[in-house]
Amino acid sequence: MRAVIQRVRRADVSVNGETIGQIGAGFLVLLGISPEDTEGECDFLLEKTLGLRVFEDEAGKMNRSLIDCGGGLLVVSQFTLYADCRRGRRPSFTGAARPETAVPLYERFLAGAARAGVHTEHGEFGADMLVSLENDGPVTILLDTDDLMPGKRARRE
Repeated sequence: MRAVIQRVRRADVSVNGETIGQIGAGFLVLLGISPEDTEGECDFLLEKTLGLRVFEDEAGKMNRSLIDCGGGLLVVSQFTLYADCRRGRRPSFTGAARPETAVPLYERFLAGAARAGVHTEHGEFGADMLVSLENDGPVTILLDTDDLMPGKRARRE
């Protein structure tokens, strides 16, 4: 799984001109899922995301997590995070999971965040969405379970 995490002052997502999810300060997460991803990887990525200490403490240091500061989470499905651009100019998206695999993991990520007590909003899986944000910092972090989980990359190669 891959997540592009942006620390935001505010973010929203709309479909057909209607806002369907919005948060104030917190994280906008663009979430990509591959066909090999598992529930364990989903849980690991969620825990890593919620625990990232990139919010300022009283001393102005990035030392607080999303949970520590009570921030919101806006999660948007993003199959294009698995774009393969090695050949030609038109990306291939065969590295992204099909909906029957991706939707349950996407929903698991959302449900886990809500269970953790985080105000969680989301986009609409598979829809043409417009995402608006005010990046704070800017702070943008890429998490990939292939890089973060011991032995994961070896299983895929």
